[in-house]
Amino acid sequence: MEYAPGLMLATIALLSTRTASADDLTSQSRAALQQLVAQNPAAAKVRSKALAVLVFPDVVKAGFIFGAQGGKGILFVHGQPNGRYRTVAASYGLQAGVQKYGYALFLMNQKAVNWVNNTRGWEIGTGPSVVIVDKGMARNLTTDTMHSGIYAFTFDQQGLMAGLGLQGSKIMRD
Repeated sequence: MEYAPGLMLATIALLSTRTASADDLTSQSRAALQQLVAQNPAAAKVRSKALAVLVFPDVVKAGFIFGAQGGKGILFVHGQPNGRYRTVAASYGLQAGVQKYGYALFLMNQKAVNWVNNTRGWEIGTGPSVVIVDKGMARNLTTDTMHSGIYAFTFDQQGLMAGLGLQGSKIMRD
């Protein structure tokens, strides 16, 4: 059991680091963003006001007591690719399962864009305020009520895993 955390992290690392080229990752990220905006009116509203979007099209999360997640993504500034990023997280507790999902972080102001571009790595929950938009919040979100630096939307959840949270996810430039 003492090797479980390392084994879990190694498994996630292997699953999340497929040898996708920069062009493949950019295409996957762009397609995921287009699908999210087409299917989610709240995401479309936020996208219309965002300066940049950081998209992770495929994040894999797995756990059995110890858990880990990882994935790669692209930052789009004014619609153009502006850097590759990766996200990782580890967790401990009552959890079991495997899940694949994607998420997009909509950067609403220059301070948030600068934070993402200039930090060596940051954890969601530190730095600019991040609002995770769920279905309930999405119904009430308008361009007049958007005051946070970053809005997060998850999409394409597949698999079974108790709980999904972005808190504690670390994001680094790749």
